[in-house]
Amino acid sequence: MNLKKRLTAAAGVFLSLCVAAGCGAGAAGAPGAAASGSPPSSAAAEPAAPEPAPVPEPEPDNSWTRDAPENHGMDPAVLTRLHEALEGSSVHAMVTAKDGVLIDEYYGEGYDETSVFPLHSCSKSFTGALVGIAIDEGLFGGVDDPLSDYLPQAAEPEDARKRQITLRHLLTHTSGLEWYEWGGGQSNWAEFQSAPDWVAYILGRRLTAEPGAAFNYSTGNTHLLSAALQQAAGKSLLEYGREKLFEPLGMDSVVWRADPQGVTDGGNGISMTARDAARFGQLYLEGGVWNGRRLIPADWLAQSTAAQNNGAGDGTGGYGYQWWVRSFGEGGYDTYYAFGAWGQYVFVVPELDLVTVIASHYPQNSYAPRPFFTDYVLAAYDGRRPE
Repeated sequence: MNLKKRLTAAAGVFLSLCVAAGCGAGAAGAPGAAASGSPPSSAAAEPAAPEPAPVPEPEPDNSWTRDAPENHGMDPAVLTRLHEALEGSSVHAMVTAKDGVLIDEYYGEGYDETSVFPLHSCSKSFTGALVGIAIDEGLFGGVDDPLSDYLPQAAEPEDARKRQITLRHLLTHTSGLEWYEWGGGQSNWAEFQSAPDWVAYILGRRLTAEPGAAFNYSTGNTHLLSAALQQAAGKSLLEYGREKLFEPLGMDSVVWRADPQGVTDGGNGISMTARDAARFGQLYLEGGVWNGRRLIPADWLAQSTAAQNNGAGDGTGGYGYQWWVRSFGEGGYDTYYAFGAWGQYVFVVPELDLVTVIASHYPQNSYAPRPFFTDYVLAAYDGRRPE
């Protein structure tokens, strides 16, 4: 082969090898591409744009809105007379919400919407709500669970009948444990409050009736619910309440005392502003839903606000799960309410979409402020609204 043919053949071989190896401008990004003088692709050099940060959900608005009572079927003249009647009384605060807005507020001298009031036995209704939530979450199996499942010391007393006490018996004040709190006369209240161990003191009371047989109002019953929930949840009733109720509702004022062992005083120890108490009532009025979030199970709300027994058999009403139940006013409006010593009330009237809170100081007569609700707030309802 002459030289010309040899060169032509060599060139062909080189070209074939180069094509096979991916040489040339069309092989950008292949090994050796940068050495050819062609710049690297800008798409390969620049990092991908970061994902946009998610937009945080807006904080729920838990503030109260105010409106004129006449816009909600309430006669403002009657509420004016209410304020006149409240002057000089022992009512410190009275707040009414209608249709989800505040329509009337009264504060005695030295008090305002930031004042925190002890609600005494209204505490029981808060404890009852938290027990229902705990059942829904599986912390309790149900209302017929024996108390001894959560407080082993409840199975230790010599009287074996105490082992029959269930959560239902505590919720409805039918535990049968000896207790003197309702009405006048004998009382073991001071003895209970000064005991070094409240739970042991309550469980040490003798049985005066078979569990489930008779109503006997007892802060001790509700305190045992608090102790049982603390064992089941691994946190106090107050801590559980903050997580499940108070923070979602925007109830920033809540204070709840505890016994010497750190068990929240479930039957008596809660304090808060009147507005925060009204939030709790409004939650029940809204069927347990707040800002689109269910906080209290619907079935529990229905059961707890229905009479489970006849209560004390007096004008206070029947008793549900830590709520009193009866009708009020000339209209016979079905009402359930939290009731505390010395005149503390959270009234809920579903038919009128109305909540009224009273914080007062009537040591001699806890019923004394009730007419301010029946004779004024309920009487102010006329159903008329602006055209």
